[in-house]
Amino acid sequence: MKNIFLIIKREYFTRVKKRSFIIMTLVVPILMVAMWGGIFWAAMSGIDEKHIEVIDESGLFVNKIPNDDIYKFNFVSSSLEEAKADFKKSGSDALVFIPKDIFNNSKGVQIFAENGVPLELKNKIENGIEREIESIKLTEAGITRSVLEEAKLNVDSETISLKEGQERKSSSSASTAIGMFSAFLIYMLVFIYGAQVMRGVMEEKNSRIVEVIISSVKPFELMIGKIVGVALVGLTQFLLWVTFGLAIFSIGGQVIGSKMAGAEMAKVQAANLPPEVAAQMAQEQQMGFSNGAMPEIFGALSTLPVSTILISFVFYFVGGYLLYSSLFGAVGSAVDGETDTQQFVLPITIPLIASFIIAQFAMRDPNGPLAFWGSMIPFSSPVLMMVRIPFGVPVWQIVLSISLLIGGFIFTTWLAARIYRVGILLYGKKITWKELSKWVFYKG
Repeated sequence: MKNIFLIIKREYFTRVKKRSFIIMTLVVPILMVAMWGGIFWAAMSGIDEKHIEVIDESGLFVNKIPNDDIYKFNFVSSSLEEAKADFKKSGSDALVFIPKDIFNNSKGVQIFAENGVPLELKNKIENGIEREIESIKLTEAGITRSVLEEAKLNVDSETISLKEGQERKSSSSASTAIGMFSAFLIYMLVFIYGAQVMRGVMEEKNSRIVEVIISSVKPFELMIGKIVGVALVGLTQFLLWVTFGLAIFSIGGQVIGSKMAGAEMAKVQAANLPPEVAAQMAQEQQMGFSNGAMPEIFGALSTLPVSTILISFVFYFVGGYLLYSSLFGAVGSAVDGETDTQQFVLPITIPLIASFIIAQFAMRDPNGPLAFWGSMIPFSSPVLMMVRIPFGVPVWQIVLSISLLIGGFIFTTWLAARIYRVGILLYGKKITWKELSKWVFYKG
């Protein structure tokens, strides 16, 4: 244990004192905030007014497609062929043709543009035509648009968890967001720090430092010390990122919020949303929803099992990292350069990538068989269990998943140690899968 502790100490302090660690720890939160700020600024300033020319052969939709801050519709009486010939000279961004028989030919609408037609414009034109046709048919049936609008009611359901006879308010949106965010973080961190273990082993092997170290400690102790040391570096960096990120977001949010008027923000948001959603947002703003957004967010978060999520996140990150990094370390010990790692790294990363893909489906049914079995298999449980936990998972399932993850870690560590003890002192030989399998069963 003393040797392992010394190796952990060496790995930890060697890495946290590196200039690259300090720079990345400070720069990543700033880059994240800068990225989001850049996207937001581009959304605010990058929307120009678009002029759309419309030829309506039916005559039913003249001035019936509403203008907004971005799209201005100009109805013209020229023929389609003339409009297409003069399109470039007109300076319009798009040309819309509505056929005379639109009631019988719903696929007859055509939109011409020099380049591609934005989906937002396509949806706006289609929705405008559909809405007007609907109004015409309603009028023919003796129902006015105002009567129909009054009949509509926005239903906002409340979700309540009924577990063991106790009612507790829940939030589907918050559970989904936190579950996917946690799963994505584990997926990324396991990749990043697992690769660091592999590169660290290769560097020591190629510089022959490992020959000196192995004379004092066992290969297994060296491997475990390196894996745990890098894990502690990862946790340290993650905690610093969270701390710095929250501080920067808090300060940046106040600065940006004071610079931007609420109405401008609403315009940009509404311009990029379907009309129905934009109308709902406008209604919510009229009801004062935007002023109470933060209490709503904190209220949604309060419905989650926060302590269980945090403890589980740390455990599944550490467990998943230990499981995968032991295999990454074995690969690093078996090869002489990064070009040789690809054939061995791909089979290791496939289960991790597959688990993140499965997480998209597990989110739709967190208690379904796919999510359950995925959260039990050690290679996928770190990602998939974090998707499920915000929705509420029985304790026995968490305990079983953790037990299997520990068992998986012990197995992969045993397997990796068998490869590591042979590969770490082997140079200049092209390694194959057959050779690796032989190393596992070597005696001594």
